[in-house]
Amino acid sequence: MINTSKRCATRPASGIRAMRDMAAAYENVLHLGIGEPDFSIGKSVAEAMKKAIDRGQTKYAPTSGVPELRSAVAAKLKRENGIDCEPASILITNGASEAIMAAILGATDAGDEILLPDPSWPNYTGQAHMAGCKSVFYPLLEKDKFHARAEQIEKKITPQTKMLLLNSPSNPTGGVTSRDELLEIAELVKKHNLAVISDEPYEKLLYDGAEHVSIGSLPEMQDYVFTANTFSKTYAMTGLRVGYLQGPSRVMPAVIKLLEGMSSCVNAPAQWAAVEALNGSQDYVKEMVEQYTRRRKLLLDGLNALPGVTCLAPEGAFYVFPNISKLGKSYDVAVDWLKRAQVNTVPGHFFGEAGEGFIRLCFAVSEAAIKEALERLNRVLEELPAR
Repeated sequence: MINTSKRCATRPASGIRAMRDMAAAYENVLHLGIGEPDFSIGKSVAEAMKKAIDRGQTKYAPTSGVPELRSAVAAKLKRENGIDCEPASILITNGASEAIMAAILGATDAGDEILLPDPSWPNYTGQAHMAGCKSVFYPLLEKDKFHARAEQIEKKITPQTKMLLLNSPSNPTGGVTSRDELLEIAELVKKHNLAVISDEPYEKLLYDGAEHVSIGSLPEMQDYVFTANTFSKTYAMTGLRVGYLQGPSRVMPAVIKLLEGMSSCVNAPAQWAAVEALNGSQDYVKEMVEQYTRRRKLLLDGLNALPGVTCLAPEGAFYVFPNISKLGKSYDVAVDWLKRAQVNTVPGHFFGEAGEGFIRLCFAVSEAAIKEALERLNRVLEELPAR
């Protein structure tokens, strides 16, 4: 009889999935927990995938990605992010998750420390764990609008620190770290010779004039930064599983070799869909952002009207992260909302210790669902006043 490996047995479980599983026991649940767009992929993107299948492009693709997509990504990074790079420095991956895993494995060794934001997407911790690295957390504070700050990061640096992970716009907070803040972080990176993963899946989901800045575009930073992204959020292509990693030219050839042993290559027809997503009309992306903007206001106004709840306006992504500390512990409140209102959310502490006292709700759902959720929560909180 075989035993489970320590790597598997000790890997942190996803609290997001745990809440989804718990919700399965209830009827008529409104799901504001999972971060997935409720839109379909663009018609031209779907057509490009169908045409690829009709052309017989269903065989193995190059491990690094089809050349046309790598070129399209390089052009996009220069055009939109200010990162001037060659297609050879780009790896097409199965979503941003594989991109991040490849960067961690490519630039760290077992026992190295990785600085992760707190709160942040729980998979970061799991990925560091699988690589045999130690997760060290720097806080994103409500008083700082949940921005990454150099002074908070520097406090956590030790001689074992090898990598820093940034995520802006942030999941779960919606915070968008500013250019000036990133310039300070960049100086810290160079001072301590750190590798950086900049996870940017929500880069185009911005509100109230917020600016997305890729740290890899800042002066003298290309030799330090891996930029990870995905087509999942911007183009509603979650199930197609296409992402990419751009990184230092001296490191990427070795990182690309890793993918051969991880997944061999990315789904070929989906890669052709991604080419169209980048090169085709962006009108439907703008339409999605317009709808997210309306939904954000609806949810934000409704939450701030609830007794015992306060919520900063998220600058990006499609999440709100209200402070519910006056109502109780995050987990207790989230379970109570699920049981009594059938509204599924995610307790903030599942994203890290600094998330305690908060709850994440996603507004990538219909306006009707948001209105109904707010009505249900209002009834529940009127029955049980804030403590």
